[in-house]
Amino acid sequence: MTTTKSQRLLSEDLVEVLKLMKDSDSVELKVTVPDTSYRSAAAALGADPLNGQIRQVFFFDTPDLRLNAAGVVARARRIQGRGDDSVVKLRPIVPSTLPAQLRQSPELVVEVDAMPGGYVCSATLKHLLPRPDVRPVVLDGKPLRKLFSKEQRAFFSEHAPEGLGLDDLSVLGPIFVLKLKLRPEGFPRKLVGEMWIYPDGSRVVELSTRCLPGEGLEVALEARTFLEGKGIPLSGDQQTKTKTALELFSAELQAQKNQAPTQESKAPAKKS
Repeated sequence: MTTTKSQRLLSEDLVEVLKLMKDSDSVELKVTVPDTSYRSAAAALGADPLNGQIRQVFFFDTPDLRLNAAGVVARARRIQGRGDDSVVKLRPIVPSTLPAQLRQSPELVVEVDAMPGGYVCSATLKHLLPRPDVRPVVLDGKPLRKLFSKEQRAFFSEHAPEGLGLDDLSVLGPIFVLKLKLRPEGFPRKLVGEMWIYPDGSRVVELSTRCLPGEGLEVALEARTFLEGKGIPLSGDQQTKTKTALELFSAELQAQKNQAPTQESKAPAKKS
């Protein structure tokens, strides 16, 4: 049988994913549900939105997304019934290149995210805030660094563009999120559904499940068979929640910047 170029590329991708999984802490398998299938997917999975958890997500970046271009994501969340947390994430990464001391941190998670048509390995440094600080910091314009631990600030400084500090970033958000944990009949694992509702009215609905690195391929096949059996399409365009959010808010901030009056236009006209 002749091996086509696309088959060779898929084979190379698979080898690379397996290498990344081997050195990661977990694997998250994701799929974006097409907007035409929200209601049918919810019904098929027995999802009750009243069981969901409300979240507010804030991202921090420059209006032109310099931080994201460097592979760094900074965000903070308000979580109903659980308190606030913050995250500094680096992606893509190769786990073996991380410093040993950082790799041993209990706050660090190295995870492979895989969805139809793509994958990425990331290193996420988390911090549970001792107080609900996200809202007052964002509303009162306090220094953003107050939302991040010493370890996170060091991680940020090492990977952010030179000269760009946490306090230099703009607030991108918030985004309203509804998270729902599911135990659908016929699937042995927990599924998580998230609906991200953006200020322009658009939505991204994502289904995901996590597993150990050695279970990645088996669980991926298991999940695919289950979801297809429920009539949930897996072949539509895949949207990432973070990318969608950053691009939307970046466009909004840049539009505001372009509309802001210049010093010349603010100055009163001189009388002749």
